[in-house]
Amino acid sequence: MRLRQQVVATIAVTFAMTVASLGDVAVADATVPLGGGAGIIVNGTYCTLGTIGHDSSGELVGFTASRCGGPGSQVAAEGSGVTVGSVVAASDNPKYAVIKFDPNKVAPTAAFDGFAINGVGADPVLGQGVCAHGGATGDVCGSVLIPAVNASSTMVVNMPVGQWHPGDEGEPFTVDGLLVGLSNHGYTLPAFPAPPVTHTGLTFFSAIMNDANVKGGPGAGFSPVPA
Repeated sequence: MRLRQQVVATIAVTFAMTVASLGDVAVADATVPLGGGAGIIVNGTYCTLGTIGHDSSGELVGFTASRCGGPGSQVAAEGSGVTVGSVVAASDNPKYAVIKFDPNKVAPTAAFDGFAINGVGADPVLGQGVCAHGGATGDVCGSVLIPAVNASSTMVVNMPVGQWHPGDEGEPFTVDGLLVGLSNHGYTLPAFPAPPVTHTGLTFFSAIMNDANVKGGPGAGFSPVPA
């Protein structure tokens, strides 16, 4: 009788350990891959994550456009229904918002959907080619049409017609795989009197980082996840 009780107890312990182990695997498998170019939903508004990494405090954070939502806005990964973080800071000039992510729910990547961000680059200049990846549009490349004006830190990028849609706000712009800015808005001019053309506003990532570093709050000292 004692032997049977010992066997039953051993089986029960083994079963409990197995269930716990499977639970850990389930939690690990539940993490959502996120990186620059991923679609996100901020308080019901479709936007794009510009980049993801860690700030100087070690928090897992990301950047998107400020028009997506202000502090306290809940952030979900598009298509997953999983709330993965919240907006913890925002600025109107330069235009950006900082998202703090739950590291238990997010698997950060430097090449979301094949769009690589291998670090931070210098500000683009007039006529320079840039590429972006939006949650609504996907991959697209264009060229700088109008340089930044004074403290606005925003330049206009000439895009292929129709290659910007609502939901692309916050999309990352890169030059040779290095992050140079985030989209803050976009529009397509009508066909009359000239052929239609699509423009998007690009906020320098250098201006975003300078502002975050001066404020010293969430996002300060940011570094993208390495490739």
